[in-house]
Amino acid sequence: MAVWNRIKNLSFKQLFLLASTFIKRPRYFFPTHRATLKTVQISDRLFKKAHHKNNVTNAFRHGLWNVLIAKKCFAKNNSVEKSVEWAKTITDLHEKMAPNDEMEMTMDLHNNEIGRTLFVEKQMQNMEEEKIITVLKEKIETAVKVSSLNEMKENKSEFVYIEDLEIK
Repeated sequence: MAVWNRIKNLSFKQLFLLASTFIKRPRYFFPTHRATLKTVQISDRLFKKAHHKNNVTNAFRHGLWNVLIAKKCFAKNNSVEKSVEWAKTITDLHEKMAPNDEMEMTMDLHNNEIGRTLFVEKQMQNMEEEKIITVLKEKIETAVKVSSLNEMKENKSEFVYIEDLEIK
């Protein structure tokens, strides 16, 4: 399982940081884990392994991950604000621990924010999974290919990506 393999490869410092984050909110551990697994499952089904590159399908995956974390945590706390805050905490932490360069990390953080914004604006807390997928697929149709950090800042309301999608 990819999630377990990633955890096994964490340094002691990273593992401590992750554990201390969940110690503060232990009831979010299982919803977050389930959201993560579901995100990868859906992304694999829709895009095969393409979503592991820095293309538009990666933007979809990051948006979906944030939506599903917030949605599953909402079921525990009944608070959109707290759910979105938790999704930000976890996905920001992931980016701090991921071995990405600045452009990739900024792109991922940007696309995470788009997902959380859509969760709030489209009131996705009670939305069916297939409808969420439809909304996100429609949103990636307007995604913008960028080649600089400034271009990301200029496209605050759109998903962004840095590589073209290679169809095999």
